[in-house]
Amino acid sequence: MKIEHIAIWTIDLEKMKSFYLNFFDLKSNEKYYNPNKKFSSYFLAFESGARIELMHRPDISEFIGKSDTKLGLPHFAISVGSKEKVDLLTEIVRKNGFKIIGEPRTTGDGYYESVISDPEGNLIEITE
Repeated sequence: MKIEHIAIWTIDLEKMKSFYLNFFDLKSNEKYYNPNKKFSSYFLAFESGARIELMHRPDISEFIGKSDTKLGLPHFAISVGSKEKVDLLTEIVRKNGFKIIGEPRTTGDGYYESVISDPEGNLIEITE
């Protein structure tokens, strides 16, 4: 297993992207945009493969005010290597009494993942 990426909610997506690209040795993907949620993001990758996901919604302040989400780091992701392992680990976590926030699924940007909560409410994406 490995940490796949760390996600950061941001108010100014382009400014944050410029900051990370200017000060760290990162490469950016093309901007992802989901028109239904008005969600946009960039993945910034280190040579090692670890990544930072910068995320934005125009209503981020409202969205954060109505949920348990916080500006900054909303989750981190751990890659387990396959869809089957995502499913298996999700069920193991569930059977041990921990909360499943998002059932295993393929996301709009192509990830197969589930989302779980640790004992203190930190969100973890389990990805293939």
